Amino acid sequence: MGHMGHAGGGTFSQFSALWSPGLILILLIVGWLYALAVNRWRHHFEDSSRAGIKQQVFFYIGLLLFYIAEGSPLYYYGHHYSFSAHMLQQSISYLVMPPFLLLGTPGWLLRPLLRYRVAQLFMKVFASPLISLFTFNLIFSLYHIPVIMDFLMADPLMHDLYTILFMLAAFQMWFPVFCPLPEYNRINDLRRMAYIFVNGILLTPACALIIFAEEPLYQSYRNVSEQFLFMSVLNDQQLGGVVMKIVQEIVYAIALGYTFFRWYRLERKQEEEEDLAAAENFIQPHSNMNRA
Repeated sequence: MGHMGHAGGGTFSQFSALWSPGLILILLIVGWLYALAVNRWRHHFEDSSRAGIKQQVFFYIGLLLFYIAEGSPLYYYGHHYSFSAHMLQQSISYLVMPPFLLLGTPGWLLRPLLRYRVAQLFMKVFASPLISLFTFNLIFSLYHIPVIMDFLMADPLMHDLYTILFMLAAFQMWFPVFCPLPEYNRINDLRRMAYIFVNGILLTPACALIIFAEEPLYQSYRNVSEQFLFMSVLNDQQLGGVVMKIVQEIVYAIALGYTFFRWYRLERKQEEEEDLAAAENFIQPHSNMNRA
């Protein structure tokens, strides 16, 4: 394996490879700027409203999940030794983390970035549910083709570029579900539930290929010693497919439940408003007759 060496021989190099202190610093700065933006600096943004504690907690959970997936020992172990850990890391990065950051980001915080023509053109593509549906699942499926994954694992620069593309596609996939900008909310809740369901179907073939493989598919993990895995390489590979599928099922089920109850509450509110309006229309003519 060309990527199994440590980042260096020194203690600090090993600590840095395992815990990514640079990423910790970046995320702390992002969290600090977010706190200032949604509290002290909020009045500098047009149409701003106070971000509740729940929304802020979602954002910070998203940052923590980002670090766990991309900067903690889980990333190092998954990238260098265990395919199942790699799939868990990907599950967190692309299925679990983006919804928290989207739910934690107020729409008014993003709008200043969308004033430019280029940004508006980008959002026309980014916010399209149909494009979002196929982009993420295509990028996910391509990544897990053995020859492509082995190539990316052996080339750090290409792997980083593909990771950025993967991350962007993940946010694009979740954007129609947890859209923070009402003006880009292009589908109703019933279609949103169908969107989530179809996403689950499109992700299944790649997981099935990994789960039911009868031999190790990836040269990058083929020669890993079992002392690092506590199981055979093939079992570790199959476990990775199971982990991805289980996490996907749980996350999509929660997203479906979230969307369903939001749709149900909206329907009940509309029915109550219609009943109230009908009652007022019924009472008003009788009141006029009594005056007469």
